[in-house]
Amino acid sequence: MATPFVTTTRDGGVATVRLNRPDKLNALTLGMLDGLVGAARELGRDRSLRAVILAGEGDSFCAGLDFGSVLKDPAGIGKAFVPRPWRGTNTFQEACWAYRRLPVPVVAAVHGNCLGGGVQIALGADFRITAPDARWSVLESRWGLIPDMSGIQSLSEQVGMDVAKKLTMTGQVLDGEEAVRIGLATEATIDPHERAQAFVDELLTRSPDSLAAAKRLFNGTWHRGPRRTFARERVEQLSLLVAANTKRAREASFGKKEPQYADRGRRLIP
Repeated sequence: MATPFVTTTRDGGVATVRLNRPDKLNALTLGMLDGLVGAARELGRDRSLRAVILAGEGDSFCAGLDFGSVLKDPAGIGKAFVPRPWRGTNTFQEACWAYRRLPVPVVAAVHGNCLGGGVQIALGADFRITAPDARWSVLESRWGLIPDMSGIQSLSEQVGMDVAKKLTMTGQVLDGEEAVRIGLATEATIDPHERAQAFVDELLTRSPDSLAAAKRLFNGTWHRGPRRTFARERVEQLSLLVAANTKRAREASFGKKEPQYADRGRRLIP
């Protein structure tokens, strides 16, 4: 679903999904949430896609929900709050969690403000590269609320329960370096956008099938027991052993040359 406040650009197999409301520090409207969902849906259908970068235009990644805009549309809030029975997410949650479902690495490049809903969008990515002076906060407690854009689930996967409770209950503001130290972000660098692109370039040297399998495996087993994880490992590896891109990776490695991959293959085993 196209919206002027969420734009998607392509450079080969890499898509950049950008929040584009810089005059409002990319504060989220209902239309922007729909735009994030629509962008993820379109990208998920593209088998040539290799990676996604999430970014914000202007001086901020995302300053959270624009209450002034959203509260003017109670009917829209109600509609966005209803969960999709086939997904288990409503629009607020799907705007973040849809990027977890994409079968490619997703990297958030964070600068300026990363507050409230912005944190939850960033946590929907597989990796978060932040400017050292970026401002991170699970801000909802300041408005008497809790994070409800998939934030409780994603926080539980990144930090300990005591840290998640502290961030949620206090709305403490962290800089990017502290966000890395506690596990909210992956790494800090002066230019997160440049570093995100360099990291994606590194990922492009790997088979898109193995990257998709690794993402599925970690996402599907992180809080599960070893028996389930071992079974999923076997299933994913069996598919990869007969995949054409695995052969290309092996031949490139033996030949000491750059691999030339085909589009991401279909999973042979459900």
